Amino acid sequence: MKRVTSLALLAAFGMATTSTLAQTVQLKPILTGGMKKIGYYMPQRITLSEKIPVGLKQGLKNAKGVMYGTLNFGQGPVIVAVKEMGAGKSMLYVDANRDGNLNNDPPVTWTATPYGQKQEFMMHQGGLPISLKAGKGAPAYGMVFYAFDSRDTQRAQLKNALLYCRDYLMEGELTLGEKSYHVMLDDSTSTGNFSLPTKKTTGKDTPGISLLIDVNGNGKIDSRGEVYAAGKPFNIGGTTYEIKKIAADGSTLEIGKSAQNVAEILPPPTLTTGKAAIAFDVKTTAGDAISFPKSYPGKVVMLDFWATWCGPCIEELPGLTKAYETYHKQGFEILGISLDQENAATKLADFTKAKSMTWAQVYDGKYWGAEVAQLYVIQSIPSAFLVDGDTGLILAQGNELRGDQLAPTLERVLKAKGK
Repeated sequence: MKRVTSLALLAAFGMATTSTLAQTVQLKPILTGGMKKIGYYMPQRITLSEKIPVGLKQGLKNAKGVMYGTLNFGQGPVIVAVKEMGAGKSMLYVDANRDGNLNNDPPVTWTATPYGQKQEFMMHQGGLPISLKAGKGAPAYGMVFYAFDSRDTQRAQLKNALLYCRDYLMEGELTLGEKSYHVMLDDSTSTGNFSLPTKKTTGKDTPGISLLIDVNGNGKIDSRGEVYAAGKPFNIGGTTYEIKKIAADGSTLEIGKSAQNVAEILPPPTLTTGKAAIAFDVKTTAGDAISFPKSYPGKVVMLDFWATWCGPCIEELPGLTKAYETYHKQGFEILGISLDQENAATKLADFTKAKSMTWAQVYDGKYWGAEVAQLYVIQSIPSAFLVDGDTGLILAQGNELRGDQLAPTLERVLKAKGK
C-alpha cells in the first residue's frame, strides 16, 4: 500500500505536525515614535574621529572641527558627522539617503539642552528617518541620536561618542488559543534587520530582536512577562510557543507551538489607584504577625518599600515621620518593607530607632529579592502604596506619597474615609 504523507490528510485526522500549527502574522511599520511607544531603549555607540570614512563622496564644505563615524543599519554603513560649533554646541549631519553626500539630506533636529550643576554643559538630542538601503523608494526608519558635551570631564569616556537608538517598530495582532493580543516587534539594537538570530551569531553580533505581547491587555508593555527574545520559546496561558521565522524587513513573522516546554512568566499586577493591593502574611521585626491589609481595619496604611542604604529614601524620612506623627491618631499607619541586605537586622533596628521610625518593619535580608518586594515587582525605591484597610484598594501611589504631596494626599484620603 502506498504511504500517504499529505499534511492536509494528517491534519484532517487530528495528526497535524507542529509546523502546521504555525500562523503567519502580518505586521505594519511604525516609522517614528516607537521609542516612546515601547517604553525603553538600548543605546548604541558610534566612535567619532577625524578619519574620513570609506564611502564619503562629498563631505561638508567647511570641514573644520568635524568628526566622522558610521553606524551599521539595513544594507550597510551609514555615514554621520558631528561639527563642533564652540561653547559646547554642535551640529549633526547624517547621510540618511545613503548616497555618500552629507549635503543633500534632510536637516537633523538637533536640540541643545543645558545640564550640570551650573547648567554649564550642553546635551544634544534629535533624529531623522534613515533609508534601509540606497536608492529611491527605499523605506526610511526613524533613528534618535544624542550626545553629551565634549567638555564634560565626568563623561570623559563619551567625549568622542555619538549615541543612537531605534525610533521604529513593527506592530500587529496575534491570536494564541482563542485570545487576540496586540504585539510589537522590536529591533532594540537598531540594526534594521529583523531576521531571527542564528546559531552562528553570538556576542555583540546577535540581533536584539524581541517580540512584545500585551498579555494582560493594559495597553502597555511590561518588562517582565511581556518581552520575549526572538529565537527562544515562551509560555502564554500554559502553552509554549516559539517564533519560527521573521522576514528581514519585519513585515511578517511565523509563530507556532514549540517542542520545548518552559515555565510561564506572568506580567506584573496592575497596581494603580483603585486597583486591589496584593494581600500577604508576614512577621514584623518585632515578631508580630501581619495579614496585609486585613490587619488594618478602619485604617489607611502606607506600604513603604525602602532601605537604609537608599539615599532618596532617607531624604523622604523627615516628611514621612512628621506625617506619621500628625495623622497616626486619625487612622494613618505605615508598614515598612526593608530591602536591606542579609545580616543587617541590627543595623536596621539601630537606624529606625535613631530616625524615630516607630512603625512596623518587615525584613528578610533578601535585598532586591525581598519576598514582599517581589510580590509587588519593585524595581526602584523609595516606592509606596497607600491602601484602605477595609476594602484593600489602593488609594494613592507613586509621587502622591512623596515630598510635599504626602500631607495633602493623606488629608484628602482620611477626609474621604470620615477621619
